[in-house]
Amino acid sequence: MPFTSAHMQLEPGLDHTIFPIAFPPPEGTAEVPLWNGRGFSIGQVESAVLAYEVGSSGWTDGLTVFHEETAGEDHYIDRASRRHAAKSLHQWLRAGPVSPVIIDIGCSSGLMLKVLREEFPHASITGADYVRGPLEALAAKLPGIPLVQFDLTKCPLPDESVDGIVLLNVLEHIDRDDLALHHVARILKPNGVVIMEVPAGPSLYDVYDKLLLHHRRYRMSALLRKIDGCGLRVRERSHLGFFLYPGFWLAKRRGQRYLGQPEEVQRAIVSRNIRTASSHVLMHGLMALEGALRGWVYYPFGIRCLVTCQKAGPAAPGKLH
Repeated sequence: MPFTSAHMQLEPGLDHTIFPIAFPPPEGTAEVPLWNGRGFSIGQVESAVLAYEVGSSGWTDGLTVFHEETAGEDHYIDRASRRHAAKSLHQWLRAGPVSPVIIDIGCSSGLMLKVLREEFPHASITGADYVRGPLEALAAKLPGIPLVQFDLTKCPLPDESVDGIVLLNVLEHIDRDDLALHHVARILKPNGVVIMEVPAGPSLYDVYDKLLLHHRRYRMSALLRKIDGCGLRVRERSHLGFFLYPGFWLAKRRGQRYLGQPEEVQRAIVSRNIRTASSHVLMHGLMALEGALRGWVYYPFGIRCLVTCQKAGPAAPGKLH
C-alpha cells in the first residue's frame, strides 16, 4: 500500500528513534521507513502504521471488532493464553539478549502487546496484523509501539531480525500455513523462540470456526510435522483448556448443527456461547490451576494446541521436551 499525502507531515528536525528491525521500503516507494517514536516516516510523510501489500483473505475489520467485543479482555481462555505466552518467553529468552526484539503477529486489538510491554520493559516490541483498521485504532491506544501490516506468507521482515515471536491463533486463518511457518523460522535469530497457539481438534470444526474463517483445526501430531518441516525445534508442547474439554466438546458438537444456518443466526449463536462463561470465576480458577501444573504435566488434549519452538543456534539453552 503506497504512502500518500493523506499521511501526516513530519515536524522539521524530529529526532528519529532507532528501532532494531530494518524495515524494508513498502510498495510504491524506494525510501526506507524510519520509526520516529510515534510513527513511521518515509521522506516527508508519516504514518501511524507501516503498511505492506496484502491480498484479500475475506477477514474484515468488522470480524475483528465482533470477536474482540464479544470475548472481551477478560475471557478465561484468552487470559490464560496470554499468561502462557509471557511465561514461555521469559523462560526461553532468559539466556538471550538483555533487550530482545519481540513481535506479536496477529496483534489485533493489542491485548498481548500490553502484556509484553509490562513483562519485558527493556525489549523492543512491535505488533503486526493482516488488517489495517485495528492497527490504526491500536496506534492511538498504545503509542510508542511500531505497528506493521503484512501478509505472513509474504513477510517483508529481514532474515534473523527478531528474538521472540508470539503467534496466537493465526495459522488457522492462513491457507498456506506451511509458507507462513517458513517465514516465521526465517525471521527468527539463532536461538530465537516462537510461542505458537492454534485451535485443536479437526473433528470439532463448527459454526465458530466457519464464522471466524478458520481453514482448519489442528491435531498436535500434524502441527509438529509442519514445524519440523520448517527447521524449528520443539521445546515445549501441551494443550490449553484440558480441564474444560468435556464441556467444550459438547458445545462444539452442538455448534456443528448450525453450520448451514444464515450468517446472522451463526453470529447470534457464537456471541451467546462466548459471552456465557467469558468471565466466570470457576473457569478462571480452572485455567489458573491448569497453568500452574503445566510444568509437571503434559495435557494430551484440550481446546488449543500450545507449542514453543526454538531456532537452532550456538549454545542453545534448555533441553528438548
